[in-house]
Amino acid sequence: MPETTHPALRVGLILGERFTLSAFANFVDVLRLAADEGDRSRPIRCRWSVLSSDMAPVRSSCGVSVGPNERLGDASRFDYVVVVGGLLDDVGRLAPEYAAFLHRAAAAGIPLVGLCTGAFLLHDAGLMQGYRCCVSWFHHEDFLERFDGIEPVSDRIFVVDRDRLTCSGGASAAHLAAHLVDRHIGTSAARKSLHILIIDDAMPADEPQPILPSDLHTRDPLVRRAILHMQQHMDSAPSVTRIAEAMEVSRRKLERHFLRAIALTPSEAFLRLRLSQARLLLETSGRTVTEIAAETGFCDASHLARVFREREGVTPDAWRRSTARSTAQA
Repeated sequence: MPETTHPALRVGLILGERFTLSAFANFVDVLRLAADEGDRSRPIRCRWSVLSSDMAPVRSSCGVSVGPNERLGDASRFDYVVVVGGLLDDVGRLAPEYAAFLHRAAAAGIPLVGLCTGAFLLHDAGLMQGYRCCVSWFHHEDFLERFDGIEPVSDRIFVVDRDRLTCSGGASAAHLAAHLVDRHIGTSAARKSLHILIIDDAMPADEPQPILPSDLHTRDPLVRRAILHMQQHMDSAPSVTRIAEAMEVSRRKLERHFLRAIALTPSEAFLRLRLSQARLLLETSGRTVTEIAAETGFCDASHLARVFREREGVTPDAWRRSTARSTAQA
């Protein structure tokens, strides 16, 4: 990548083993589109570079490898250093040379950014003490297990705490990048990038993640796998028997684990999960009640309306209007 004269935003990126390609690509593409007029991708207003100690390609979680642009060198040539994490099973400690580079950057006052499970890598390197950090709701319990006594933020898409910036991954990486572009280049450049990427507008840090209801959080691995399966098959709403078969356990065993872990039956947990998603879609999307019913595994709009009214005391349409009024008055 060619050097540019005095770009307003200079970013170095460190890729963890089996890093999440979507988080990396979303972040970099916002920088790319903000850097130049149109979509010519010249690094004029900002510059980005993948850093390495040995210049070997790094394999992402989907199998695509990314080659570095330059060696670690002097951290002071960057305004931010970004660490992109990946599959949690592969998130260990950073190699000593990377950890040392990040410590030098921190000592020089350069803000550090963690994308996806990058927050895990920064914590493991001893660079997040006293800072709040953002972790995906999906990895909330994993974070608690690994870093005892540290409570991550899992109800926001990203967190800015002084010179540490962390995000939950995926699309939130684009919004964090837009936040940096807005800060250093301008709001119009940030909006342009997101619009080209067909993202409606920049979301603030406190935009909520689509998280699990609090009563479904658990450290029981079987229950967690079953809840993930429910999320992935929400539109078809499989029966408890089918879920147990997918987990390769008996229905009775699955029910015992749910009752012991969260004091709910699997069917009740699944209903709460589906209603939580329905509320999120009612609040944040323009989908019709019929469309939301199909996405959340209800037979039709009337079925969703009946169950929703039993639980919430109002119809989905009334709930949406009430939420919209509350947001407008806030």
